[in-house]
Amino acid sequence: MTATFLPWQAHLPQVFPNEHFLENGMLLPVDRARFRAVANGRNALSVTGLWAFVIGLVWLVAWSHQWWVALAVFLVMGPIHVRFAILMHEAAHRLLFSKTKLNDVVGKWLIAYPAMVPIQIYRRGHLAHHKDEFGPDEPDMQFYAGYPGAARALRRRLVRDAVGISGAKNFFALLRANKTAAGRRIAVPILALQLGLWALSWGVTGDWWIYPLLWWLPWMTQWRVLNRLRAIGEHGGMQRSDDRRMTTHNVKQRPLARLWLVPYNTGWHLAHHVDMGIPWRHLPAYHRELERAGYVTDAITFSSYTALWRAACSDTPG
Repeated sequence: MTATFLPWQAHLPQVFPNEHFLENGMLLPVDRARFRAVANGRNALSVTGLWAFVIGLVWLVAWSHQWWVALAVFLVMGPIHVRFAILMHEAAHRLLFSKTKLNDVVGKWLIAYPAMVPIQIYRRGHLAHHKDEFGPDEPDMQFYAGYPGAARALRRRLVRDAVGISGAKNFFALLRANKTAAGRRIAVPILALQLGLWALSWGVTGDWWIYPLLWWLPWMTQWRVLNRLRAIGEHGGMQRSDDRRMTTHNVKQRPLARLWLVPYNTGWHLAHHVDMGIPWRHLPAYHRELERAGYVTDAITFSSYTALWRAACSDTPG
């Protein structure tokens, strides 16, 4: 890697097009078809299983009434919010279910709105991100710019995330959206669903604090930290380019990272950016195809997310 956090040009062999791939790294239609299938039944189980796990954790806290159990579940809820975000991302690409209406209804009411995300707005911005990473319409530049940089700068951002400052900006923006008719159409359903979750958890458990402690507060704090770290791992310090290896990091996937930070195969992010039409279940296989073709190599691969984050802070000692 160079001092600018980008791969050396010598580490970016131009292997496409060939007998299986187009010039942009997408497979030819005849080869691509086997990677395009959406696993409707398995994805339904993933959504159901995620909600079952949330309900089980809430029941555990309500049943035990032990502070240490509540603390442990609070910590687990950070990665739970990551899972909602990644499934919402899949729904935004309309790859969660093959039927558009089912994809959008489930994506909106069972995933995005519980996670306080206006998926209609997210989808527009995210597709702009895919169309031209780091271009003029890039919606997440604040997460990607400034790397490599000083470790203290990243620590300052993470502290703001951890104590809820970043979350408060997002939450109060959602509340302020009610000032306009257009904003109310987006914000009211999300806020109404949040109140419904609070009322349901309170009514079932008898504990008013279950929702704010185990849902709202992790969203305000932990999720912000994990989201920033993941964003850096995906695009931090990269640049605008037609070559996705210059816009998107490649990181070796390890079990702990997949459990806590990059579930549902989202860590194979370079493959996702080469072809955003491939569902999450097929990303590892597509990544292996890119490796076999010589497009993805060890020279452009970070050994872990911690190695990448260390490199992101290499500009100035902490």
